[in-house]
Amino acid sequence: MPRAKSDKERKIFVLDTSVILFEHNSIMNFAEHDVVIPITVLEELDQFKKGNDTKNFEAREFIRMLDNLAKDKMIHNWTPLNGKTKGNFRVLMNPDNNINANIIFGEEKNDHKILNAALHLQQTEKNRKVILVSKDINLRLKAKSLEIHAEDYETGKIKNISELENTGKYNLTDVDPSIINRLYESHSIESKLILGNKKRIANAYYIIKSEKNSVLAYYNPEENTMERVDKKIAYNIKPRNAEQTFALHAILNPRIKLVSIQGVAGTGKTLLALAGALEQRRDFKQIYLARPIVPLSNKDIGYLPGDIKSKLNPYMEPLWDNLKFIQNQFKESDKEYQKITEMVNQEKLVIQPLAYIRGRSISNIFFIVDEAQNLTPHEVKTIISRAGENTKIIFTGDVFQIDTPYLDTQSNGLSYLIDRVKDHPLYAHIKLEKGERSELANLANDLL
Repeated sequence: MPRAKSDKERKIFVLDTSVILFEHNSIMNFAEHDVVIPITVLEELDQFKKGNDTKNFEAREFIRMLDNLAKDKMIHNWTPLNGKTKGNFRVLMNPDNNINANIIFGEEKNDHKILNAALHLQQTEKNRKVILVSKDINLRLKAKSLEIHAEDYETGKIKNISELENTGKYNLTDVDPSIINRLYESHSIESKLILGNKKRIANAYYIIKSEKNSVLAYYNPEENTMERVDKKIAYNIKPRNAEQTFALHAILNPRIKLVSIQGVAGTGKTLLALAGALEQRRDFKQIYLARPIVPLSNKDIGYLPGDIKSKLNPYMEPLWDNLKFIQNQFKESDKEYQKITEMVNQEKLVIQPLAYIRGRSISNIFFIVDEAQNLTPHEVKTIISRAGENTKIIFTGDVFQIDTPYLDTQSNGLSYLIDRVKDHPLYAHIKLEKGERSELANLANDLL
């Protein structure tokens, strides 16, 4: 039985508001160490408790959790967290310190009050290590300037982001040309003929080459077979490279219910997802195309002029652009062109901010979530957990292009999804590598 840690060995973690809004259960994830919540954090959470966004839910859940843990105890005293392996928690009132962050930084801010809480603990708990935990990089830097240990909240973070680069697509070389010929002739062959003793990964895609020929293929985990992947056209959108061919195959495959597509701007992520959805429009009640609202310059949309529609138009315009591009593959007199207009008018095709769709039933729906790298892991989990019968969900985004301040390459919802769900028989992931907008756009991605 492991020896219980002494008070000196147990650390004190001071949690910032950003950590709690990221995951309300974070207070329970510090093993046997103690957790301090500055009173300023509770005051900030009070401002977040009303609303329908995920951060509002996290704020409400944390406040309820704290109330349940405290019961009839005074929360400014150390109170045990549930479980024998857990430490204690307390709420720290605004202390008087010899060192005052408000004075040092020349401004009275909530962030500085949280720094003061950490400074107070350093002075009063001299035998213990005090660590400020925050998703706010700037607050962590300020803490370090005051010689306070500061860390990001690591729970749920992807440890090795480079592994995500190799997920979903594989290259096989020096394959027997006769086996490739057999795959061309029969469309499907036993996986062992190509993979041998290699590990099988559900719904993985392969570029298979010999000295004489090559073929695109995918591993079907249900049949334990390798199947030939042919270029298909979806609503007059044709894949331009192998990766786009794989992505469209996954989008059109009824057996695969969850797809993630990673790639930089211009690789065709959203366009392929929307084209694939339109191609399968008869199989679903509705097509939802949504994206999270990330306010420009970190300003809430409430600050922007105009009514709600005019405020949201700039965020939704890229999605409408993709729809117009597909529609313009046809003449106005073509039934395919007219069908898109009819679907929009009848709300069979809905383009909206993700917040507007959150809370709705997503049964019998083809659901595309664009810019998924700006979602938290909890938001991604919430979306998937609400999927009903005959629902397919496509997440698209670029894990290296984060537009929200408290997420990064390792902690965003898209990275979390790719890491946690890989090799599941209902899931496929494709990374699009080549920009297909224009040579000029490729120049920007490659050289600038």
